[in-house]
Amino acid sequence: MLILAIPMILQNTLSVSVGFADNIMVGTLGERAVAGVMVANQIQNILIMLVVGISASLVLLAAQYWGKNDTESVKAVVAIGIKIALLIGAVITLVVLAAPEMVLGIFTDDPNVIAEGVLYIRIIALSYIFFCLTNSLMAAMRCVEVVKIAVVISLTTLIICVALNWLLIFGNLGFPALGVRGAAISTLIARIVEAVIMVVYVRFIDKRLKIRFLELIKTNKQLLSDFFRYGLPVMLGDVLWGIAGTAQIAIIGRLGESAMAANSVAMVMFQVTTVVVWGVSGASAVIIGKTVGSGDYNQVKIYARKMQITFLCVGLATSALILLMRDPFISLYYFSEETQLIAWQFMTIIGISIIGTAYHAPCFVGIIRAGGDTKFVLIVDAICAWLIVLPSAFLAAFVFNMPPWFVFLCLRSDQFFKWIIALIKTNRFKWIMNLTRDNA
Repeated sequence: MLILAIPMILQNTLSVSVGFADNIMVGTLGERAVAGVMVANQIQNILIMLVVGISASLVLLAAQYWGKNDTESVKAVVAIGIKIALLIGAVITLVVLAAPEMVLGIFTDDPNVIAEGVLYIRIIALSYIFFCLTNSLMAAMRCVEVVKIAVVISLTTLIICVALNWLLIFGNLGFPALGVRGAAISTLIARIVEAVIMVVYVRFIDKRLKIRFLELIKTNKQLLSDFFRYGLPVMLGDVLWGIAGTAQIAIIGRLGESAMAANSVAMVMFQVTTVVVWGVSGASAVIIGKTVGSGDYNQVKIYARKMQITFLCVGLATSALILLMRDPFISLYYFSEETQLIAWQFMTIIGISIIGTAYHAPCFVGIIRAGGDTKFVLIVDAICAWLIVLPSAFLAAFVFNMPPWFVFLCLRSDQFFKWIIALIKTNRFKWIMNLTRDNA
């Protein structure tokens, strides 16, 4: 698991560092700029959830076929995933470019924040297709246990973004000072470069799948049916969770600029400190899927038990890190005392709730869903998000007029009890299902 997890952790760290660098540099432009970019990035967050769902569906099926040594079926599943991701990326790009003000108006009613966000999103929307292509190809490599290329991609993106941000946001070395537009241009260029690197690697360097682009054009109808049959609950679950996350931002976005800026800072801290959680989760999914595909179900149970101990240790360590880093992290931003206080409160809630997140999220995604039971996670997430989290936060914000920290606590409330569900479900082992076909 460490052989797979460490490169994934490094890749996640570098990927999050790109957002962190953007956030810090844009943060010097003031709270309105931070809020505008945060609102604009909600569209990318939706796209990320869609692509994550597609990639998870791809890995779910392809890893089991990889464990079965059926390389041709792996290629067929990869081709399906890439085409779906590119289609979704193209549709979202067209919608955003056609009506950016209307799209951003979903998340906030502040005209100044919307105006700032439009400057950013008109440019960043052009990167969506490149993002979809890169992440689909990285998922293809991940399912056959090739993960180091993702580190190279993320490191390249980080270097390009930081360098170009320094030049284009602030106007250094004679470049124009473009503010938030400079940050968007930097990210767009980085996305194009990483897509080119990934395509070259898959076509000319990879020796496991040896994908040829003509193979991506073909569609195996039988596997396409399986992709939607088993992958649709995965994609739908991530989409619903992504929409729920967007609704959460819409609630926070109506609590004022201070709450929006504080939430942006808290979420960056959350992303930076949970890279180990997602790295371990991704590695677990590949291992569990491959082992289920091989038919060694006793080994699957042994792996699942040991993984749960790892998840708990990661959660405790992450919690301690967040609580220790609150003050120095907030001091990096040029915020008012009110915004700093709200950010501190948000981070405290995240620091406590992350223990549950670090256990249940890898159990759901890296064990239960990867093992073949794709519907259970969808049902749990849908009930928690739409019947508990969002209604309680809405009432707290707009009916009882509670302070921002209480609203944020409502938005994180499910993280305090979902670990119990994960514990029971994981250790019953009824999630082990071989999804492969003999004649695929």
